Amino acid sequence: MPGFGDLVQKAFYLGVGIASYAGEKASTTLAELRSQAQKLADEMVARGEITAEEAKRMVDEMVSRAQQPPTSTPPPTTEKSEPRRIEILSDDEPAPEAKPETKADGKPEAVDDLRQQVLKLQEELRRLRQD
Repeated sequence: MPGFGDLVQKAFYLGVGIASYAGEKASTTLAELRSQAQKLADEMVARGEITAEEAKRMVDEMVSRAQQPPTSTPPPTTEKSEPRRIEILSDDEPAPEAKPETKADGKPEAVDDLRQQVLKLQEELRRLRQD
């Protein structure tokens, strides 16, 4: 059974190996980026869109941006957020802060209006079916 020292040594070598691999991968990616940026700049120079000096500056700027660490993004909120509620109002509906007028029986007038509209629609549907 390997000792604790062997385990620590293997973990250290694993970390060094991973760091080395990541460095190689990053340098390969950076070289590919430089190559692609140089091709783009060469095409633009050939078309006369930019000068050779501007092309060199552009390639250097792209590579330096790629080498910079990414900008920090705000940490995700740990609170469970609910979907935002959306109210759809038409011109003939009262605003949400306005209280609906009520009749003597305690029902809002809007309920009676809706019932009347439903009855009219039902009558029209019956009439259309007969035609």
